[in-house]
Amino acid sequence: MKRKISIFGLGKLGVPLVACLIAKDFEVIGVDLDFRKVESLKQLKSPVYEPEVQEMLNKYGKKLTVTLDGIDAVKNTDITFVVVATPSNLGGDFSNKFVLDACNVIGQALKQKAGYHLVSITSTIMPGSMEKFIKPTLEEISGKKAGKDFGLCYNPEFIALGSVVRDFYNPDIVLIGESDPKAGELLASIYPSICNNKPYVSRMNFVNAELTKISINTFVTTKISFANMLARICEKLPGADVNVVTGALGQDSRIGTKYLKGAISYGGPCFPRDNVALSTLAEQIGARSDIAKATDTFNRLQINLLADKVQEYLPKGGKVGVLGLTYKVDSDVIEEAAGFLLVSELVNRKINVTAYDPLGIPPSKFILGDKVNFVESAEKCIELADVIVLTTPWKEFCEVPASKWARDNSPRVVIDCWGIVNHLKSNKDINYIQLGVGV
Repeated sequence: MKRKISIFGLGKLGVPLVACLIAKDFEVIGVDLDFRKVESLKQLKSPVYEPEVQEMLNKYGKKLTVTLDGIDAVKNTDITFVVVATPSNLGGDFSNKFVLDACNVIGQALKQKAGYHLVSITSTIMPGSMEKFIKPTLEEISGKKAGKDFGLCYNPEFIALGSVVRDFYNPDIVLIGESDPKAGELLASIYPSICNNKPYVSRMNFVNAELTKISINTFVTTKISFANMLARICEKLPGADVNVVTGALGQDSRIGTKYLKGAISYGGPCFPRDNVALSTLAEQIGARSDIAKATDTFNRLQINLLADKVQEYLPKGGKVGVLGLTYKVDSDVIEEAAGFLLVSELVNRKINVTAYDPLGIPPSKFILGDKVNFVESAEKCIELADVIVLTTPWKEFCEVPASKWARDNSPRVVIDCWGIVNHLKSNKDINYIQLGVGV
């Protein structure tokens, strides 16, 4: 029997999860306090951009109900996932405000509901939050006990915007922090109906699961930064190529190839803040976190180094073109994105900047306004620039003909952060520079 599921939070993660579940034949009730999101989804129009999601809503929308009434949603489902925002505080830890607001509503529903119900927190939270804040809130409001009257789990997803559907259906690991074995078993039992693969299911107590979540992301950021460190070293060594070096390193089973790509800084809504959160946690409990701190410091330095390289090649009064504003392809998110941060830094340095991105212009323009010349195509961005920086590896950038990159009067400088247009290096009318390669 397929369990009925309610999802609190219809944002960039919540909506794709809704779509993935209804596509697997689950009946889902989506809950949000934002009337516009609710109305949009009632019309089966996704309020967020994510590849495949709109198509899934169109095809499987009959399985979806959307409401502002969280109490009714819990009373009419078996499992509730909480997928609300946990914004970072000034100190670097995560705020539980929206999670606890959701738990307040869920607790009221549990108080009125007979029978067993499972509550699963998907939002990323600080270690200790389940035991110190979330469990007590649910128990106090409901008048019931976790592990006896209702189940409680921490079940974060390891997905990336732009590939949420693929990642959700094909996880490497299903991580479950559980109040009791019954809760963990129930949650684990639904994943065979969801996943296209057979992931490792790791069940543990709350604090271990909470720590595992931010530790995984922090380890990945360290691996990315190590590759970027090698890239900066290779750039100073004639004949060195970071892709050759990391390609060999990745064959060692102790290291592996994933995320071992020398390019530019990592970004997005998860990696930077999870790294900082682990350092903040360590400080709060009196432990050392030198590696996490060094990773964050090194990562933030990369934008300044790239801006310095741009200025090195920029003629007096010259113009810079930046191709790529989002933190990755197939996403409209500019949060901590290298391209967006580079544009901002160049603007601060009083440099004339033109920029293009297939999806990132609206959010960038909202922040930067007329400080940047946003154009409608990659070709236009190239045409207006003396130095072009390719910061996001969108496929359409590779499809621009070589003739559009070149110019006759003086070679146009192309700084390729990802090596995706390295066919340009043989063109005498282009000064091609690939990050991570020594000259």
